[in-house]
Amino acid sequence: MKLNRTSTNKSEPGMIALATLIIVAAVANLNLSVANVVLPSIGLVFNASQVQINLVAVGYSLGLAASVLWFGALGDHHGRKMMLILGTLLAIPSSIIAGFAPSIEILILARIIGGLAAGMAFPTTLALITALWSRQARTRAIALWSGIGAAIAAMGPIIAGYLLTFNDWGSVFLITLPLAFVALLMSLKFIPSHISETTTPVDNLGGLLSLLILGTLTLAINFAPVPGSGILIISFLVIAAFSGILFLRRQRRVETPIYDLKVARRSIFWVAASAGIIVFGALMGAMYIGQQFLQNVLGYSTFDAGLAILPAALFMILVAPQSARLIESHGSRFTLLAGYLFCLLGFFTMLFLWQDHVPYWKVGLAYALVGIGVGLAGTPASHSLTSSVPVEKVGMASGTADLQRDFGGAIMTSIFGALLTAGYARSIASQIDSLPVYAQQQITSTIETTLQKSFSSAADLAQQQPQYSAQIIAAAKHSFLVGDHWAYLAGIIAILIGAALVFFKYPKKEEEKKLLAHYLEIDTKNLEK
Repeated sequence: MKLNRTSTNKSEPGMIALATLIIVAAVANLNLSVANVVLPSIGLVFNASQVQINLVAVGYSLGLAASVLWFGALGDHHGRKMMLILGTLLAIPSSIIAGFAPSIEILILARIIGGLAAGMAFPTTLALITALWSRQARTRAIALWSGIGAAIAAMGPIIAGYLLTFNDWGSVFLITLPLAFVALLMSLKFIPSHISETTTPVDNLGGLLSLLILGTLTLAINFAPVPGSGILIISFLVIAAFSGILFLRRQRRVETPIYDLKVARRSIFWVAASAGIIVFGALMGAMYIGQQFLQNVLGYSTFDAGLAILPAALFMILVAPQSARLIESHGSRFTLLAGYLFCLLGFFTMLFLWQDHVPYWKVGLAYALVGIGVGLAGTPASHSLTSSVPVEKVGMASGTADLQRDFGGAIMTSIFGALLTAGYARSIASQIDSLPVYAQQQITSTIETTLQKSFSSAADLAQQQPQYSAQIIAAAKHSFLVGDHWAYLAGIIAILIGAALVFFKYPKKEEEKKLLAHYLEIDTKNLEK
């Protein structure tokens, strides 16, 4: 194995470097979350279907999740600072295009390009934290990066909701422009050029295959509820499966794999990766469904809907430092399970308490519980990955940590969106079927299609048919609640599966320490060869 061309900087940097990396990550985190609050408005402006609304929400995660492994490896080889700067630069035009998009298709494309930009910058932030800090300092840095990052993502809808009170929908996609310029200047000044990078070549074919796997799988889930899209879904799944087989074969045979399967098989690594995908995906899915519930069902304004999630942001910030302490005192397994418990309680609150006309405390309670859960589980999920790999593979670890957030967010949002779409359409159809025959005869196929398309389409139809407005909105609200309850149930099932995986497969504190020491010994010997 080739030695690194630069050695790790032994003198750990100050808080200004960490602040820079958190600000760079904030550009990605804000761009990831600002769309949620504006989805109902986008649906009305473009007369978009629920699937198109889903793709606006998930497009950014799709681009980010599909690219992080490849771009993380490129950063390991060509320079992490370079990738940081390129990603931040690309975020600027992608935000501008999204903000002034003339059609829903251009908006979706701009979101995907923005996600690719984040795929360059975001994984690099964690890779640099791992390379620049060590031991307890690294744990604390990751806790701040994880907690503040998740909180910033949660703050996105609040900022976007405020802007929407006096600007049009496109303004929310321009929020990050000033922050991106600040991040760019700070990165140029405060981030070292080369830290523990490797001279081994990048497996670009493996990177392309990983992009195809993640991208096509996410698209297949999003199009699942669309009538008549069976061939398209099957095509996506075939591409994903074929790419997956080729990817695994190549990673076993290539001399310098983009994703080292030997490292990935380590129990601390793969269990933490799986656990993080579920917990971060649950957060993104809850934000996605929640924003539509608050505006469509409860009638919140965009600003009130954004402000409603403040408990999640506050508790993630407050709990993240405690998570780092819990890892030191009780181990990652205990901390992960504690986080899962609070996430589970949050989803049960949504399932049983979120109905029409509910008081805000029931909304805030659910967000607070999920915020505590993610604040607790986020740090061990990321820390376990970076601690169980050699420093020259840190791009792989940071890429996987980003997959936790972004692939988890894309998959869970896609699943939640598909269930919401299917449940909503089925409920509307059921309500129409239950009407008297004379009433059914007055509902044309065009009207029925419009009603089933999305809540936004039904609301638009209600404006066109004021004499039936109350009945249309009532039917749409009822159908939305059917669909979102399907999504909450899926979240509960996913959280229970993740908790069982951590409970049975993640090592307890003392065994975790022994395994990490064993991994370090193996990696040191391999480096010396």
